Amino acid sequence: MNRQDAEQIITEYLKPIFGFALKRCQNTQDAEDLSQHIVLNAFRALLMKDDIGDIRKFIWTIAHNALSNYYRDAAKTIIGVSIDEAAEVVADSDSMADGDDNADAICRLQSEIAYLSKLQRKILIAYYFENRKQADIAKGLNIPLGTVKWHLFEAKKELKRGMDTVRKTSELKFNPIKFHSYGINGNIGTKSPDEFFRSTLSQNICYCVRNTAKTINEIADDLGVSPVYVETEVEFLEEYGFLQAQKDKYIVNFIISEPTAELLTLQNDMYKHAAELFANDLYDELISSGILDDPDIWCAQTDAPISLTESSKADRNFILWSLIPYIAAWSGEKLMDERISFEEVATIRPDGAYNIFHASVIPNEMILPDDYTYMKNWCGPMWNGNGDRILWQIDSEWSDRGERHGIQYSEDAKRILSLYEREFDDSLSKDEYAWLSERGCVKTNGDYDGYFKSAWQIVILSSNEVKEKLLAIGEKIKAKYKNEFDTIKAPYMDAVLDSVPTHLRKVKEYELQFLFHSDGWFLLHCIVALLNNGKLKSPTEGQKKALTTLIVPN
Repeated sequence: MNRQDAEQIITEYLKPIFGFALKRCQNTQDAEDLSQHIVLNAFRALLMKDDIGDIRKFIWTIAHNALSNYYRDAAKTIIGVSIDEAAEVVADSDSMADGDDNADAICRLQSEIAYLSKLQRKILIAYYFENRKQADIAKGLNIPLGTVKWHLFEAKKELKRGMDTVRKTSELKFNPIKFHSYGINGNIGTKSPDEFFRSTLSQNICYCVRNTAKTINEIADDLGVSPVYVETEVEFLEEYGFLQAQKDKYIVNFIISEPTAELLTLQNDMYKHAAELFANDLYDELISSGILDDPDIWCAQTDAPISLTESSKADRNFILWSLIPYIAAWSGEKLMDERISFEEVATIRPDGAYNIFHASVIPNEMILPDDYTYMKNWCGPMWNGNGDRILWQIDSEWSDRGERHGIQYSEDAKRILSLYEREFDDSLSKDEYAWLSERGCVKTNGDYDGYFKSAWQIVILSSNEVKEKLLAIGEKIKAKYKNEFDTIKAPYMDAVLDSVPTHLRKVKEYELQFLFHSDGWFLLHCIVALLNNGKLKSPTEGQKKALTTLIVPN
């Protein structure tokens, strides 16, 4: 570059360069010396180069290099590089020259600052990055001046310790886990599980502390991420009860099951044996007792358009698809071991939720028996009531409704019950019938403003009497097999409890009380057992939307 152009550029930057130096030096004399040094170096460099793409970046790179030398010469350093210098680089990382001897150390220091406590980070940044006086920092944070001084001193010690430490990340950094599934027992509240476990980071934080409480920094080390990100997620998860604070450490507050092939095989064999005993007896009793003809059990499901002149009645197979899992879930409550109550183990969350949350992690490579029963597209049993009635439902691989769990399911269930009760007194609106029809609850035919008919496609138990008769059949069968059931489940329960962290054993003991009752795996195996022996037939395409759905008295 010619001399005239170089002088013009330097003239434009004289004032900014002096301001840069004045802000960063201990006194005016040092600032004048530093700014002269920057100007001289920049002028010489401009004369030697003709192809400078970004003049501004070029000038400030020279300025930062000169500032680095100033700090070194003044011996104003800790752990080999000054915090002040690191502040400059962190604040304007693009300005760091590739050839800077201190680049690696500055990057390490930048990383270590993230491992300080939140208060220490605030004080450090305010003092070194923002050049604020200690008294001003104390006033802004509403803490004593002595506390600010103490934290600055401690922060330097922590930074030195961190720089001297070789941080070793765990396997989770390279192979993070992902929840295979998660579910809720209880009320969901206003937030869905996806809002809490929306990221791989939140899932891995919980997994990291599933057995042992750890500090923010220990979690960050395990995951190989900045503690700043961990801190934010931990605060959110702890606020909603998914993590539990233990002084300065955190531990997971829900069960993350990580079953082995051996445990899953034990579980499969247990459910298969119990379901074959119970489901076959239940099916035979329902057929032979004649209770399916009770007028208080009704359902107008039909694959064909409904008739305007005759009332249709669903086939027995369709009705059994709803009654068998319902009876399996609700019968025999007197036989249950209910030593632990829901209130003892459930978590009250700030969004109004009151539930037990659980998740599972399944290894990528797991060899299971060929006859293993998989839970595909399963959700439930689910139920919501309005005081007088309950809408009870299961979603499975045989139904076709899309996802029904979560907040939307609860709202839909309450509306279905409300519309069902209103239709007894008066016809619903066109939009209401359309809404019910879209969800498989109702079929309609005819002219809404003329001759019009509707028919409910889900199973209705219209009296408490018939409900109690059905549940009595199930209870009798469970009482018959109680001793055998207890023998079947004992090895599985022992194995499961051995796999659960001590602080969550009571939660798992509560859940195990529901084995062979309101237990999704048991209901699934009951259905599979009857499908395999041909007693229960697969639903038709037209039946899938209304499958395994009942309205029952509360």
